[in-house]
Amino acid sequence: MRLASIRRDGYRLGVVRGDKVLDLAKAGEALGVELPTDIVALMDRDLVKLGEVVDRAGEELWEPLSEVPLGPPVPRPNKFLALALNYREHIAESNWTRTPEEEEKVGPYVFMKPPSTTISGPGDPIVIPKIGRAIDWEVELGVVIGRRGKYIRPEEAYEYIFGYTVVNDVSERKFDPGPRTKPREKDPFFDWLNGKWFDGFAPTGPVVVTKEEIGDPHDLRLTLRVNGETKQDSNTRLMIFSVPEIVAFVSRIMTLEPGDIIATGTPSGVGDARGEYLKPGDLVEAEVERIGVLRNPVVAEEG
Repeated sequence: MRLASIRRDGYRLGVVRGDKVLDLAKAGEALGVELPTDIVALMDRDLVKLGEVVDRAGEELWEPLSEVPLGPPVPRPNKFLALALNYREHIAESNWTRTPEEEEKVGPYVFMKPPSTTISGPGDPIVIPKIGRAIDWEVELGVVIGRRGKYIRPEEAYEYIFGYTVVNDVSERKFDPGPRTKPREKDPFFDWLNGKWFDGFAPTGPVVVTKEEIGDPHDLRLTLRVNGETKQDSNTRLMIFSVPEIVAFVSRIMTLEPGDIIATGTPSGVGDARGEYLKPGDLVEAEVERIGVLRNPVVAEEG
């Protein structure tokens, strides 16, 4: 099942089939049944039975997808987590001090973005902040959690996964916090981390595809284009840490909750590796095979 968030009286849950979308709130009214209003509420429902209800919706209830404004498919996740350095070629292009083999022994690098302000959706602009100097792209596979869990074992991780989406982990590569009286040891790390926290720097979408429809998430092509030119082209089979390993690792640190998103890291091809950065007027297209294309224009911050 493919699920979208429709921008209509806030956010309304939609089911996508081909080039059409069904607003579940409108469908529920027409069919005289109560249907979930958001994706987290849906996670407790029997998807097979929901599919049977959706099948009953008349053609007049299905709208052209191109005419319906979509928002982030999980508009308000409690947590947005992301991995750094989960692809060997990206480690190489980043001139990292440790080899990929050494990274495997260390374990995943996991960080967070503030979800209430960084999350955006398809069509939303990537805003270059007034203090931005080097805004970069990062296409990633996003894992959407479907069940509350702690200390999850890798072999049971899929029981806690609801589905997958596309993530663009937008980053300011040369964040400058302002004058310092003197440099400190951890300044470079925190400047890197803070550079990922700007408003709208976590575009997601265009849909969430349920895990049953995706199957194995470790053979999905990842591509990213800027103004039609391919910048990243890789495959999730090249991840250092697999999806189950990532879920298990994170769940040892914190309780995972329905709707949480984990971005699994980006492959090689980021702009910083060759000194290319986003500018106003650009169009970024992040794509994950079997999920879809997440398009976002780039604009300058006003004022």
